[in-house]
Amino acid sequence: MDFTESDEHALLRESVRKVAATFGHEYYARCTNDDVRPDDLWQAAADHGFLGVHLPEEYGGGGAGIYELAIVCEELAAAGTPLLLILVSAAISAEVIAKFGSPTQKSHWLPGLTTGTKMVFAITEPDAGSNSHRISTTAKRDGDVYRLNGSKTYISGVDESPQVLVVCRTGVDEETQRAKLSLFVVDTDTPGLHRTNIPMEIRAPEKQFQLFFDNVEISADRLIGDEGEGLRQVFEGLNPERIMSAMICNGVGRYALGLASQYANDRAVWGTPIGRHQGIAHPLATAKIELELARLMTQKAAWLHDNSTDRVAAGEAANMAKFASADAGLRCLDQAIQTHGGNGLASEYGLADLWGIVRLLKIAPVSREMVLNFISTASLGLPKSY
Repeated sequence: MDFTESDEHALLRESVRKVAATFGHEYYARCTNDDVRPDDLWQAAADHGFLGVHLPEEYGGGGAGIYELAIVCEELAAAGTPLLLILVSAAISAEVIAKFGSPTQKSHWLPGLTTGTKMVFAITEPDAGSNSHRISTTAKRDGDVYRLNGSKTYISGVDESPQVLVVCRTGVDEETQRAKLSLFVVDTDTPGLHRTNIPMEIRAPEKQFQLFFDNVEISADRLIGDEGEGLRQVFEGLNPERIMSAMICNGVGRYALGLASQYANDRAVWGTPIGRHQGIAHPLATAKIELELARLMTQKAAWLHDNSTDRVAAGEAANMAKFASADAGLRCLDQAIQTHGGNGLASEYGLADLWGIVRLLKIAPVSREMVLNFISTASLGLPKSY
């Protein structure tokens, strides 16, 4: 067991830090304030091979794994420049296509995903919540095409992506009566696909949308993998999504603690730095401990996803990592704001505008309550409550 990262991983971290530093939190804040997308940062990350680091080399990727993509995600967030769409484009859509797509599908979409094209993901529905078995958006085969009808909600970044990977109901299991799910790549400009922006109070450059599918027609070759196997395929993407969510929270936590420590050393009241007082030092130290514990679990989750054949253990670790990191990231950010006093809410100090995205990741992509449900049953053997 070795807790020291390899030279290659250290080099990757340093490379991401250098790219992110040319933008900095000021760039992220400007994008948020001016209501523009962080396209320049996204493209810079793609140009340096970061967004496809986990994809096969034959399609332009780096040939590494989710562990390496997690490093990219964490270091971008640690620079104060979190990129939310890494969760859905690189971690879900690209990972699912790389594992389940046909050779033609991989050749068609993966090279673009390594060079900056985005593909977002649509599973959540207004009436289904966390219960994927209740998905009501249907895809019905009609000769050489499928016809999609239904709606999705809280879909990130549809306005900046040419395609969306959609989870649809294509049948019902006769034994369990649960929905059989399938995955389809749908162009976001396909006739019959409409979107409505969902106004949000969080400050983030990425937007949320509700989607409406009104007899959307797509060719049968847009089906990823086998019809009816979508749930199994989705979870190969949802675990990486949880890991990237955790890494955004961990990265923001590192960013916040870095600013708080500097401020506590520089800010002097009554003739001494405020960091000398245990009322300031101990809460920051506690946040640091919680953050490092969360980072360890996230690193374990990423390693298990890449290396373990035990998918239950990999799912358990991914859920635990997301749960712990959301709490730790919020603790770090909140304590950094508290350390700054009133300055913690001032725009120039670059802290309060990150609260929304970290708080969001305590709810999504899976709520803490559903994580606890999973751990209760999968890890502790308790009966299901749902």
